[in-house]
Amino acid sequence: MLSQSSVILETVSELAQGGTILYPTDTIWGLGCDATNADAVEKIYSIKQRDHSKSMLILCSDIDMVERYVAPVSDKVGELLLGSDRPTTVIMPLCKSLLANNLAAADGTVGVRIPKMDFCQQLLRTFKRPIVSTSANLSGCPSPASFVEIDESLKQAVDHCVSQSMEEHSGGSSSQIVKLQPDGSILVLRK
Repeated sequence: MLSQSSVILETVSELAQGGTILYPTDTIWGLGCDATNADAVEKIYSIKQRDHSKSMLILCSDIDMVERYVAPVSDKVGELLLGSDRPTTVIMPLCKSLLANNLAAADGTVGVRIPKMDFCQQLLRTFKRPIVSTSANLSGCPSPASFVEIDESLKQAVDHCVSQSMEEHSGGSSSQIVKLQPDGSILVLRK
């Protein structure tokens, strides 16, 4: 079995070449790519057979990465991203132009999560850029809680599958989703 560091280096190499990955996250298995690469993001839409009107979220390693690639983070948003007991995705206005131009929603927002899972953290810190994270399913189908539940066609369609052994600390359920409103308040979209 490969060590976590070997798996991370292989995965980062694929991401850097514009490849798509299938990987465990702090919630469920995800499809991902370099969030700054529009061609790679387009591949994810194609693999999922997902309509472009349905945006995808990104994973960031820390608040600094969120502020570098997305927007300044208020104390309230920082607390949601870092302090919540369960994985929380915050939909916030995209103020920077460093992400792929086909990643933001029509209203100019993007979903952001900072995972606590060690594998995801090490992957993000090694790659040094945000990674797209969308459920590893065909659009409209149930989200897989584990590797064995992922449709074989998806496993074949991505450029790189992370070793199933890395799912050990994956949560198995979707994140809470909240949206930052223009007035600074928080709207809960999914608990």
